[in-house]
Amino acid sequence: MLPKLMQSLGLPAQRIETSRRQFLIGALAAGTGIAVGYRLLAAAPAVAGDAPAESGSHAFSPYVTIDGDGKVTVLSSQFEMGQGSYNGIATLVAEELDADWSTIEVKGVAGNVQAYGNIAFGGAIQGTGGSTSMSTSWERYRKAGAAARAMLVAAAAEQWSVDAAEITVENGRLSHPSGKSGGFGDFASKAATMPVPADVPLKQPGDWKLIGNEELKRFDSARKTNGTEQYTIDVKLPGMLTAVMIHPPFFGAKVKSFDASAAKALKGMVDVVETPRGIAVIGEHMWAAMKGREAVTVEWDDMTAEKRGTGEQMATYRELAKKPPVATARKDGDTEAAFASAAKVIEASFEFPYLAHAAMEPLNAVARMNEDGTLEVWGGHQFPDIYQRLAAEIAGIAPEKVRLNVMKSGGSFGRRAVSDGDVVVESVYAAKAIGFRAPVKVQWTREDDMRAGRYRPAYVHSLKAGLDETGKLVAWDDHIVGQSIVARTALEGMIQNGVDPTSVEGAHNLPYAIPNQTVGLTTTEFGVPVLWWRSVGSTHTAFAAETLLDEVAEAAGRDPVEYRLSMLEPNSRHATVLKLAAEKAGWDRPPPEGRFRGVALAESFGSVVAEIAEVSPDGNGGIKVERVVAAVDCGLVINPDQVRAQVEGGIGFGLGAILGEEVTLTDGQVDQGNFDLYTPLRIDAMPSVEVHIVASANPPSGIGEPGVPPIGPAVANAAYRALGKRIRVLPFAKSLNA
Repeated sequence: MLPKLMQSLGLPAQRIETSRRQFLIGALAAGTGIAVGYRLLAAAPAVAGDAPAESGSHAFSPYVTIDGDGKVTVLSSQFEMGQGSYNGIATLVAEELDADWSTIEVKGVAGNVQAYGNIAFGGAIQGTGGSTSMSTSWERYRKAGAAARAMLVAAAAEQWSVDAAEITVENGRLSHPSGKSGGFGDFASKAATMPVPADVPLKQPGDWKLIGNEELKRFDSARKTNGTEQYTIDVKLPGMLTAVMIHPPFFGAKVKSFDASAAKALKGMVDVVETPRGIAVIGEHMWAAMKGREAVTVEWDDMTAEKRGTGEQMATYRELAKKPPVATARKDGDTEAAFASAAKVIEASFEFPYLAHAAMEPLNAVARMNEDGTLEVWGGHQFPDIYQRLAAEIAGIAPEKVRLNVMKSGGSFGRRAVSDGDVVVESVYAAKAIGFRAPVKVQWTREDDMRAGRYRPAYVHSLKAGLDETGKLVAWDDHIVGQSIVARTALEGMIQNGVDPTSVEGAHNLPYAIPNQTVGLTTTEFGVPVLWWRSVGSTHTAFAAETLLDEVAEAAGRDPVEYRLSMLEPNSRHATVLKLAAEKAGWDRPPPEGRFRGVALAESFGSVVAEIAEVSPDGNGGIKVERVVAAVDCGLVINPDQVRAQVEGGIGFGLGAILGEEVTLTDGQVDQGNFDLYTPLRIDAMPSVEVHIVASANPPSGIGEPGVPPIGPAVANAAYRALGKRIRVLPFAKSLNA
């Protein structure tokens, strides 16, 4: 995977190692303050006052700066899309720095993969995804904070002529028993002249004040609730124009010709230009551009476009699922022999539709060429190295002349992590088409986002389970049919032996002790663009596995929780969270009258989550989800309140998907355009949620996504007890109304 990915980025075709031995802490003067960060070991040892190198492997990039007023700014390698990565990274720095939490600010940064590369991705690329923000930041941001603290202490010790060991630091102030004291700003400039520590000890858990603090609230909560937080949609530049796109009505269609004469005659219209991704309609403001778009007539070349509808697609998938899989993701034991000798065999087919990301802020980006020949791009840069290279190619300039302004995003769920640049390249193309004479913001509407988007792939699972005469699960076979997310992208190298791991994750690594099991994959070719969607493969694999497992437990005459525990190591993470969820939900006691419970367990992104859903019949053949109890092991918890919020949000996100969300196509065109037909969870359908966290000393693992996979099967299993129907086709309405 990595050589192909790095080649696509114009990087050397070798893995960039990012262990503690490959990076050295560095520092430099920053105005009246100090900047502390990392540089590669290949560079000469960093010393105070070093200027940043121009480019290449010797470049220095800071992780934290402290100015003369004492303000602490954390420079985040991770993109903030609402999941709280900025808050988590700020906590790591502030803990080791002993900073005043009220002085913390966080900014997104890009442009130096050697410093900001995601360790979880091998350091080859800066990117945010896979719930890796805390794991990639856990050690290096703490070390940056600890180094800055050590240099501030050294500066104070020299200025006061005292022993550094006698100085204490708390809430952004340094103090000495003699009565001398001062804030960070008083020593920031001098600290930049202090030797950079070769290594710095980190605090022991018993000394933590912020990490794991139940009372610590997000530093950015106020501005997110009072409307002052700034997103790309809020960017306003002098002379900026606004563009909306006319995308092809069919995936794979291209512009044959267009007539913009009527549009150009409208007040406020500036230009209508063709780009490789469709037609950009540029106006003085959004309204002008939208009205202009309505007046443009386009003739499309759709000879090679995808024109099949959902019915035809799913019929094809069902037939493929009946055939042997093309590739094998897992093969343990002799599954065929185990099925042949099984006392009972249960078979089921599951169907999953395309899903939209439907983030609150539709896609957008702003491009401006400056007088000095640098190109600036504002946007939600989830994969900044890719976007920098693509923007440079379009503009015809060197990548180092592209400056990315990393904006916070009103949601993403994977939508902004694209290998072709998407709306970022649209903004550069549009600005270039008018000679870069003005900044251009490309702003998608909700309909653009829904109909010209990327989707969670549609899938069909053909599952089979075999039980022996005692009810033990002895055979398991899962044949998955669907599109590959990474095929024909910069990440195609992830595919090994015909298996895209994003298609089978959660299925090929089931935690249960099943002696004979196979997981097969048939990857389809369908012209609808697909992309990772919050919790990726586990969105469908967990549902199929955990609902069939409930059916198996029923056939065995066993309690669903007890049956799962019988196939798990007693002290494993999976068993621990399952027992905790059962305990907190009162599984050993009958539910309130008129309510029914279901359970599911899933591991994704290094974390394990068990959820127990409590539902009631709604009187119209459906169900209402009343309560969800979740237990989670996500390693060491940096921000407990944030962990709970992410699990709560994941449950709401997943509920919307299983209950009513689907993207369908008629003759190749997407049917849904807005939230009238594509129906995320409404507020009155959100259940009461309890989240219980397993204490752990293991390094942090993912939390932005793992709350999603268990909710669907937990509710489906509860719905079966409430209504007597097995739900095998999503969304629920299709199964319950069948």
